[in-house]
Amino acid sequence: MTTTDGDAHRAAVEIFFPSTYDTAVPYDLFARLRAESPVRWIPEPPVGPWRAGPGYWAVFRHADVKHVLRTPEDFSSHLGATQIRDPDTPADLGFVQVQMLNMDPPDHSRLRRIVAAAFTPRAVRALERTIAERAAALFEEGACDFVEVAADLPVWTLAHVMGVPAQDKRLLYDWASRVIGYQDDDYAGLSTADVEQLTPAGRLALAVRPDPGPGVNPRSRAALSDMFAYAHALAETPADGESIMTAMRAGGLTEAEFENMFFLFAVAGNETLRNGIPGGLLTLLQHPDELARLRADPSLLDSAIEEMLRFWPPVMHFRRTATRDLTLAGRPVRAGDKVVVYHASANRDPSVFPGPDRFDIARTPNDHVSFGFGPHVCLGAHLARAQFRALFGELLAWDVELAGSPRRLTSNFQNGLKHLPVRLRRRS
Repeated sequence: MTTTDGDAHRAAVEIFFPSTYDTAVPYDLFARLRAESPVRWIPEPPVGPWRAGPGYWAVFRHADVKHVLRTPEDFSSHLGATQIRDPDTPADLGFVQVQMLNMDPPDHSRLRRIVAAAFTPRAVRALERTIAERAAALFEEGACDFVEVAADLPVWTLAHVMGVPAQDKRLLYDWASRVIGYQDDDYAGLSTADVEQLTPAGRLALAVRPDPGPGVNPRSRAALSDMFAYAHALAETPADGESIMTAMRAGGLTEAEFENMFFLFAVAGNETLRNGIPGGLLTLLQHPDELARLRADPSLLDSAIEEMLRFWPPVMHFRRTATRDLTLAGRPVRAGDKVVVYHASANRDPSVFPGPDRFDIARTPNDHVSFGFGPHVCLGAHLARAQFRALFGELLAWDVELAGSPRRLTSNFQNGLKHLPVRLRRRS
C-alpha cells in the first residue's frame, strides 16, 4: 500500500468511528469520498467493547443511495437487519428480523398495513391542533436546554398515538436514549423516569430493567426486556380509544412481531424529532440571515423544514445486505456483503442540490432522503413534519440566542445533540 493509499484508507475508516462525529458530521470527507470513490469498502475495527466486524460497502451518491433503497430484491433489510453492527448471536438476529424495519416485502408490507392508518395525512390532520397546543405550552422566557424542551413534543405525541399513559411517557424517552445513544457514555445507561409517577406497568418495567454490562447489543431482546415487559402489560390494559396498540392487538401479530413493533415505535417514533428539531434550530441560529428571512415570510416554513431535514439529517445511514453477486457503481459486491447508504452524504450531492453546503430555506426542489426512500420510506414522516411545523411555527414568536456551547451525541448513526443551551424571550 502506498502512502497515498494509506492516507485514503485512514480517511475512509474515519466515517465508521463514532468519535469522528463528536464535533461535527464530516461533510468534507463525505464530499471527497463521493467524488473519488462513491462506493467504497470501509473496515470495521473494534471500538471500545464492540468487536471488529467484517467491513462494508459505503454508498455516498444520491442516485446510488436511492437505487439501493428501492431495490430490496438486491439489497435486503432482512438478511442482516439494518444496523452496521451485526447482532451478537443468531438468536439476536432472528429476533430483530421480525421487526418491520428489518423486513422485506411482502412481509414488510403486511406489518406496515396494520399500523399505517395512524399515520395517514388525514389522521395527522386530526392531531395537528392538539400538537400545536402542546408546542405552544413548551416555551417560557429565560435560559433552557432546548434539547430537553424539544424532546417533550415527540415523546408526548408518541405516547398519545400509542396509548401510553402520560405518567409513563418518560420511559419512552429513556428507552430511545439507551438505543440511539449506546455509543455515548451519557446516554447508554440513562434512566430519568420517576418511579413515584409511573403506572403499575411502568413500575414493573423499572423493576425488571436489565443491567447487561458492556458489549451487549443494546438492540437485543435481553437488553430491552423491561420495554417488552411494559409492552405486554400495556396490551393487557383496557383500550381507551383508538391507538397503535389497538391496531396491534387486532392485527394478529406473533409475540415477537408485537414486541418488535412496540420497540420500533417507542424508539424510531421519537428519535427523528429529538435529533432533527434541535439540529434544525441550531442550523437556523448559525444562519441568522435565513432565520430573519423566515421571520419576515412565515409562508416559507414548509420549505424551511425540508431544508432543515436535508441540512441536518437525523439519521446518517442505514444498512442493507446484498442478496446476490452484483455490481454497484462499478464495484463488485458479493452476496452477503453489507451495503450502507449514507443519507448525510446523499443530501449534499452537488449533482442534485446546487450549492449543497448552502442553507437555503426556499430551496426547491428538495429531494432529500432524510426520511428514506422506497418501501421503507418513513411511515411517520407526515407526523414528524406536523411536529416540526407546530414547534417552529411557535418558535417564530420568540427571540432565541445561544446561551452556551452545543454538545453533540457521540454516534456514527444518529445526528443528534445532547445539549443546546439557549435563551428565550417572547417577541413584542
